Amino acid sequence: MDALALHRFHFAFTITYHYIFAQLTMGLALLIFILKTMALRTGNDQYNQAARFWAKIFAINFAMGVVTGIPMEFQFGTNWARFSEAAGGVIGQMLAMEGVYSFFLESTFLGLFLFGEKKLGPRLHWVSSLMIFLGSWLSGYFILATSSWMQHPVGYRVGENGEIILTSFFAVLTNPWLLWQYTHNMTATVVTGGFVMASVGAFYLLRGIHQEQGRTFIRLGVIAGAIASVLMAFPTGDGHGQMLAKHQPATLAAMEGLFETRAGAPIALVGQPDVERKRLDNPIEVPNVLSFLTYRRWGAEVKGLDAFPEENWPDNIPLLYYSYHIMVGLGTLFIAIMGISAWNLWRGTLYGSRPLLWILMFLFPFPFIAATAGWMTAELGRQPWLIYGLMRTADGTSELVSAGNTLFTLLGFMGMYAVLGILYLFMIGREVEHGPTPAAQTGY
Repeated sequence: MDALALHRFHFAFTITYHYIFAQLTMGLALLIFILKTMALRTGNDQYNQAARFWAKIFAINFAMGVVTGIPMEFQFGTNWARFSEAAGGVIGQMLAMEGVYSFFLESTFLGLFLFGEKKLGPRLHWVSSLMIFLGSWLSGYFILATSSWMQHPVGYRVGENGEIILTSFFAVLTNPWLLWQYTHNMTATVVTGGFVMASVGAFYLLRGIHQEQGRTFIRLGVIAGAIASVLMAFPTGDGHGQMLAKHQPATLAAMEGLFETRAGAPIALVGQPDVERKRLDNPIEVPNVLSFLTYRRWGAEVKGLDAFPEENWPDNIPLLYYSYHIMVGLGTLFIAIMGISAWNLWRGTLYGSRPLLWILMFLFPFPFIAATAGWMTAELGRQPWLIYGLMRTADGTSELVSAGNTLFTLLGFMGMYAVLGILYLFMIGREVEHGPTPAAQTGY
């Protein structure tokens, strides 16, 4: 494996591992705020207990996110020095703002939330939950502003020495790509938070412990998860697809396995892309649907990969295709399961339906899989560009960092993160086992 491939895998590994924790914290931030709002409005301390419990889970994830996020950002200088040299004036602004909101705003109010409830009082404690939510989601906004700029660069000019100079900070923050990427991504974090919360609630009901809190977790998790799952498909997923069709049509063609330009293009539910023969093997297709979803016309022409030079094709079309279809397939499953769960919740039969409770409990890892597949789709789809249309991925690496050095640090990170993962599972398991209420109140 050459140095470029190792640099790419190194960053892919660290950012994928980091985002496991980030996506849960951003989703839980909203749900904790909702719990605190319910506590303030109703005066029911059960919601306060639930908020305190999930704040502990949030804190563990936040700490893991910080530990795994700092090395990731350093890789811009160690593994991707030429990219940082050329685009540092743009991405540096976003990463600095993210650091302010992530490390200062979020962590400060998290400390107040965890340790200052008695001194703050109900209203100020609610404000601290609001600030955690705002800090978490602002942090995500600035990170995604960086990612969106790499997908669709705006507000810049190229200097005499090839450096990329920021000309409009406002243009970067209002990038049309960012609108859909941010809403789609943050909705996905709510899906994750909702599924995890419902899963823990189902676990408690199935074991016969923490019954009231378990019902609260399931109720909020299912409602949030159902709404967010639908929003993932429309309008956020649809809007993101429209941006791809307009600005990255080759990416869209590769995601759909469309090798030939077609009017009335079908959507492939199943198939295996054969890049060498430029075809999709064993396809199961629905006629005209891709044309309608892309251009709102059943007979519209959709450009296939044959409309673009092969050097501009995504460089791993099979992995891109499968990642996209895993994301879409799981998203469809989420809508179905959460829809059925919400219907049973409304009828009052969900808490006693052991089959549904088992499904909810075992479903908790799948939002993480779907989000990872979604990010793989976004990043693989941008290839072979590091900054779309401006800088090739091969031109952004650090020339002085060899393949051997990269492999050495990659193995080191894998070992260290394996230890961190075991520690994380132990701490989360301990909190879930302890539960949101003292053991004496539950008989456990």
